Amino acid sequence: MPNRTFYDPLHKGIRLDSKVPEEGMVIKLIDSAPFQRLRRIKQLGPAYLTFHGAESSRFTHSLGVFHIARRALKKLIELNPSLIDFRGLLYGSALLHDIGHGPLSHTSEEMFGMKHENWTSKLIREHPQISNALNEFKSGLGEQVASLIDGSETPCKVIKTLVSSQLDCDRLDYLMRDSYSSGAAYGQLDLERILSALTLSPDGDLAINPKGLLAVEHYLIVRNLMYRSIYNHRLNEVCNWLLEQIIRIAKELGPKRVWADNIMGKWLWRNSEIDLYDFLGNDDNRTSYHLLRWSENSQEPLNILCRNFLNRNLLKAIDIEDLKKESQLEALAIARKLSEKASKDPAIYCGLRHNKIFGYHPYKSGLRLWDGKNLKALERESSLVENLISPSETAWLIHPKEIHNELKQELTKIRDTY
Repeated sequence: MPNRTFYDPLHKGIRLDSKVPEEGMVIKLIDSAPFQRLRRIKQLGPAYLTFHGAESSRFTHSLGVFHIARRALKKLIELNPSLIDFRGLLYGSALLHDIGHGPLSHTSEEMFGMKHENWTSKLIREHPQISNALNEFKSGLGEQVASLIDGSETPCKVIKTLVSSQLDCDRLDYLMRDSYSSGAAYGQLDLERILSALTLSPDGDLAINPKGLLAVEHYLIVRNLMYRSIYNHRLNEVCNWLLEQIIRIAKELGPKRVWADNIMGKWLWRNSEIDLYDFLGNDDNRTSYHLLRWSENSQEPLNILCRNFLNRNLLKAIDIEDLKKESQLEALAIARKLSEKASKDPAIYCGLRHNKIFGYHPYKSGLRLWDGKNLKALERESSLVENLISPSETAWLIHPKEIHNELKQELTKIRDTY
């Protein structure tokens, strides 16, 4: 088996030495069909319609997560040499954490109602190329990796923390990568400082040396900004809404009135029949092809919505988070009435989308500072982090562009009553 070097725009050369058993295992996993499929899954879903450079894939991201995890573990092994025994577990978990993503990544979870974590652990347990590569390295490793990802017990807590926590290798890579690909400057992290500050607490879990406090504070602020500016961007919410409407309508019209191949047919109407082959068969390519076919050869409104999405003829959205909940519902009722007046079906073209952005959660794998003598909760030592505990909320009123100006006037009247 030859060595590999993957040239990455963020991490430069990601080199794999096949003579290192764990890295030989990683090469086999990369060559598997489920992992290669990640080349056909966009990291940021439909965000490319808002940020034209956001074309990177889950494949590149997963390699980046593995690379950061390998670097982090190397640092921690210096503190506890016995952690080398868990190198295979970390490498497999970091690399495979996203293989269960559906088309357009997180967007498909809303479109089709599937959780990527469930499919990730299922693929690890049942796909022969994945399970064989893991179990040939170490008996039972496949089950350990799947259990770590689906939240079950794990033999080493710090390995779990590196894969899934509030300062995990997944977040470190996607913040930098999504910032790079989208062209936004918000996601620039001091990765070197963060990695150098990683340490082990007395209970063996991950902790931060106080010298890294500023870098971690910066990381948490960056994450908050990326959610507000990229992940929950107004147009990204509109695109997700539009895709949800397309799939909902296709499901309602049914197989007699909507063309779909066998695999997409199962995703739409026979969800319980989806097996590993059917799951892996649906990616951005297949979903995009169906949107194209529906835009040309289906009935209204499905064909119109598909054309609108493909040609980026998007709906409008107004931020109404400042309004009370009852006023938000009043605003939606007004939008629906104006939409009907403009001959636009409000059930399709109007809606409210709410999101909560959690800047930091102290009770969900909360971070801790360890200086060799004292172990302290991060939020106790940082007023900045403490301020991130309260989630911020977004509320977008989605509506047809034909009613935008009149709707804004009506919203002004609502706000004037406050």
